[in-house]
Amino acid sequence: MFVLELTYTAPLDAVDAALTAHVAWLDEQYDKGLFLASGRKNPRDGGVILAVADSRARIEAVVAEDPFVTAGVCEYRVTEFTATKTAPELTRYRQSAG
Repeated sequence: MFVLELTYTAPLDAVDAALTAHVAWLDEQYDKGLFLASGRKNPRDGGVILAVADSRARIEAVVAEDPFVTAGVCEYRVTEFTATKTAPELTRYRQSAG
């Protein structure tokens, strides 16, 4: 499982100009089963995505295609973690430690 933290690197008007394409990209990742949750940070200086994939390389490839990245308006911090405890709705994503 991965936590993807977006940090805006451009003014909000530039972010907003790429927002429609970014939301369409998010929808594609949800349809593929890669993203579980996403939203803006408060204050609005970026966002957070909870994702699942078989490898970090897969997540990094997906992130590189985000219209926010290709427009140069954000950077990503990718944190991989082992979800050893989850809410019942996320049981299928639970992993063993080790």
